[in-house]
Amino acid sequence: MKKGIVDINKEVLRLALPSIVANITIPLVGLVDTAIAGHISDATAIGGIAVGTMLFDLLYWNFGFLRVGTSGMTAQAYGRGDDKGCAQLLAQSMSMAMIASVLLIPISMILIPLCIPIIPCSSEVARFALDYFEVRIWAAPATLSLFTLKGWFIGMQDTKSTMVCDIVVNMTNIVASYGLAVYTPLGAIGVAHGTLIAQYVGLVTGATILLYKYKRYTLNLNTWREWFSWRDMKRLVGLNVNLFVRSLCFMVVYVGFTALTSGYGDVLLAVSTIVMKLFMIFSYFIDGFAYAGEALVGRFVGQSDVMQDAQNIRPTTRVLMFWAIGVGLLFTLLYVVASPLFYKMMTSDVRVLEALHDFTPWVIAMPLISALAFMWDGVYIGATAGKQIRNAMIYAAIGFILGYWLTREQLGIHAVFVGYFLHLVARVVYLTIEWRVVYKNILNKTSYETIRES
Repeated sequence: MKKGIVDINKEVLRLALPSIVANITIPLVGLVDTAIAGHISDATAIGGIAVGTMLFDLLYWNFGFLRVGTSGMTAQAYGRGDDKGCAQLLAQSMSMAMIASVLLIPISMILIPLCIPIIPCSSEVARFALDYFEVRIWAAPATLSLFTLKGWFIGMQDTKSTMVCDIVVNMTNIVASYGLAVYTPLGAIGVAHGTLIAQYVGLVTGATILLYKYKRYTLNLNTWREWFSWRDMKRLVGLNVNLFVRSLCFMVVYVGFTALTSGYGDVLLAVSTIVMKLFMIFSYFIDGFAYAGEALVGRFVGQSDVMQDAQNIRPTTRVLMFWAIGVGLLFTLLYVVASPLFYKMMTSDVRVLEALHDFTPWVIAMPLISALAFMWDGVYIGATAGKQIRNAMIYAAIGFILGYWLTREQLGIHAVFVGYFLHLVARVVYLTIEWRVVYKNILNKTSYETIRES
């Protein structure tokens, strides 16, 4: 049955607002970590946390499909009313998360110490980054499992449970990181221990919600054969292959951003880290609406399998884009007015504060184009259009590389920001053009298998 714009808007807000509330706490964690380092230590600690975080981006972005693939496919199963399918997706994705964790820890403990010397940064920053990594890596099982749980909750149209998990993780992180860094001999490295503790607390929280709120789903699979049926799992694996390529391209952009800026000295590395934190404040906010897009578009695609009805998808996309533009413009105005205040909240280092003012135009320029890119991601994830999701990030990574390479001699570190901006433009342009093709496939081919291949 076709829904009106008002009804769709209510659905979007119902799903988006809990995610926004939770996501507001996510940048607070980064701000607190950076502020702790900036006030009890110096630019070395800020840079060390940036490099250490980059190392985890290098690892975890490759496993982003555990959340993304689980979310889109679960939403479609939910739309079809397929309870067993929802349960299978949870079991299969959780199994992938645990296997990945078992392999990730020993492999990364060998490879990361070999990779750090390649990163162009001072020996002090490198030493702090390695110490940070050696603590946080033990959170991998909890982190990857939470990826899966949160994706599944979103697919089940339940962003409130995701909100609870995120708030518990992030508040625990803030309290533990501050307490360990300020009140124990650990010093700035205490922020890594705080993150480790928070991830396991979050996993316990998510498992508790699952057992109590979704008990009938956890009992829906009777045999191990049903858990690991290749006929059903190959759908998830097929999507995840494309999402894995997407993750690698994300890594090129975001890890490349930190790696390239680290070559311009500790002060400019600290500056670019703070600017990126401001980007993240915005992105975590708009992500709430992107998650709503994943859940709703996926649900309506799933319903089209059963009801031969996909007419709710187009108005849902329009409502989502309306919110994307509105949020983008709001944050543009916020950064125009208050960016100096944000800078002072994150560091008291005079050299860093002075350098930051030259980067304010980038802070102001990013929100609107970022909003459109993030929102399209949510729509495509819900449609499980793996090929287009993959291609968009391939073009985006190429845009980032070319933007930096063509302007590095003239612009210095600003060339990195040129590349970052161009990667966003590439995503928006490609996904906007391709949506007509994806939507036509949904209208013309209603089988789940065909939509998955689109």
